[in-house]
Amino acid sequence: MNLKKYTDYSLRVLIFTGLKHGEERARIKEISDVYNISQEHVRKVVHDLVKRGLIESTRGRGGGIRLAKPAHEINIGMLVRDLEQDFSLLECFDKGTNHCVISPGCSLKHVINKALGTFFKVLEEYTLEDLIQNEEELRALMGMGNSD
Repeated sequence: MNLKKYTDYSLRVLIFTGLKHGEERARIKEISDVYNISQEHVRKVVHDLVKRGLIESTRGRGGGIRLAKPAHEINIGMLVRDLEQDFSLLECFDKGTNHCVISPGCSLKHVINKALGTFFKVLEEYTLEDLIQNEEELRALMGMGNSD
């Protein structure tokens, strides 16, 4: 199972933005440079995260983005569930395209579905705050310097 790049980029933007303090704002260019992601991709992710109410954006001089709510209120599992629309891990998960002859009696779909539920349950135990607890290490890896 792979999460979409879009989900990965969304989480990275939130992590980067979550490392900013007070009125300090992140900028699309610096996020793009740190993660080596095109500015256009970052811009699309930022636009979506603004629409979802997770970050706020200010234009112009001194502008940029920052979290719209505290990091402990941004649930990772809920975000991944919202961003990932297709979890049809097996053909039989989609009744419209299911052609598997053993589907009616197969237990595999129940096992995979249970595992998927557990996957989300574990993700829902974490918030953005949990992902940035090692702030000093993350800031050093991103070349952000001290948080002071």
